[in-house]
Amino acid sequence: MKIVVIGGTGLIGSKVVELLRGKGHDVLAASPNTGVNTIAREGLAEALSGASVVVDVANSPSFEDKAVLEFFETAGRNLLAAEAAAGVGHHVALSVVGVDRLPDSGYMRAKVAQEKLIQRSKAPYTIVRSTQFFEFVGAITQSATEGNAIRLSPALLQPIASDDVASALAAVAMGKPVNGIVELAGPEKIPLDALVRSHLEAMGDRRQVIADIRARYFGTELDDRSLTPSGHPMLGAIRFEDWLRRPSDRA
Repeated sequence: MKIVVIGGTGLIGSKVVELLRGKGHDVLAASPNTGVNTIAREGLAEALSGASVVVDVANSPSFEDKAVLEFFETAGRNLLAAEAAAGVGHHVALSVVGVDRLPDSGYMRAKVAQEKLIQRSKAPYTIVRSTQFFEFVGAITQSATEGNAIRLSPALLQPIASDDVASALAAVAMGKPVNGIVELAGPEKIPLDALVRSHLEAMGDRRQVIADIRARYFGTELDDRSLTPSGHPMLGAIRFEDWLRRPSDRA
């Protein structure tokens, strides 16, 4: 089966490509680096020719409100139109747990717009909403840094390793479309401030982490429901403390 992974050279995409190739599928890693651009539509029709499944894990190069919305809307429209023309039978998209609960975040609004494009299209689809990746902790820390202090909400997260995200996406890609949303999370809930504190300790970083319920997470305030899954999500197996023991991952 031919499977095209949009964003196939990135953190998640490269892992999905490797897993699906290991299962014997014909997998194309599609990205601007490999001549496939969903914004300009360059190479898109050729990449999707003969494809049964498309896995979209591409991310916006800019998180500025207007730019990120334009990216997901333009890329989404172009990709879905090209899939319809090619007769693709399953569109798999990676989204974010809590995306519809954080309207103050421009990034989340853009992901909601992407989801709506998929849901309103005629494409058979599965949207996989994932919690935050362990690998994203460094960026969270940087965004919350004020001088030598790091101010973060103590709201609960249920973060997940990128390896587990890739495994789940590969499994969904090999399955049938659910024409709905599935949630994906790590094996345990951790307060955001504690998550970053543990990461800094593992890195030998002595900066202070201050718990502040009003601290904003990429433009929005959080509570314990904001970024945690509801119902019965798919669960990854790798715990954060075990991931921290893998220096190549946490660097």
